[in-house]
Amino acid sequence: MSFIEINHVSKSFKGITIFENLNFTVEKGKIYGIIGHNGSGKSVLFKLICGFIFPESGKIIVDGEELGTNKRFPNSFGIIIDRPGYIAGKTGFENLKALAMIENKISNDKIKQTMEMVGLQPEAKQKVKNYSLGMKQKLAIAQAIMEDQQTLILDEPFNALDIDSVGNIRQLLQGFREEGRTIILTSHNQDDINLLCDEVYRINNYRLEKVK
Repeated sequence: MSFIEINHVSKSFKGITIFENLNFTVEKGKIYGIIGHNGSGKSVLFKLICGFIFPESGKIIVDGEELGTNKRFPNSFGIIIDRPGYIAGKTGFENLKALAMIENKISNDKIKQTMEMVGLQPEAKQKVKNYSLGMKQKLAIAQAIMEDQQTLILDEPFNALDIDSVGNIRQLLQGFREEGRTIILTSHNQDDINLLCDEVYRINNYRLEKVK
């Protein structure tokens, strides 16, 4: 049973074709890897799946509902696309708390627990403007998982992480798959793709070709 369906989707920017008659299906409970050179359209694909942008033609259906008709954004998606923006003068916890208040579904304890899971100290007074790139990446991962989002769309989630942190996040993602969550990710590191992904697709000639 397909959870995400991309049917005959075409998308271009400023006259440059990104996708043409693209078809892609995603099943629940698997990890999918998307590979391709810089500028090939990985981030565009993720934005289409998340309802941030719409195709010129074709349909994107998530859990039986077409995006852009009655539904703008899919439910329970945790997302890292590009580099998330944060309030520089607030701590990591304060930033995540502000995001959590949008839907008000989780407690302070849940936020702190998630920060610890990714390797951040929730009680630290350090402002995000003084975070290293690796710490900012962990904060991005924390916001994508803290509400137990059932679908994770992760564009380069391992960027700037040290070896120990990479191993920790890989274990987290493998655990989420065992829980039945669905994950679509990109990585420039082939080891991440090989170790984590059940299926791998390469962007080629404006479409996705399966390579694993």
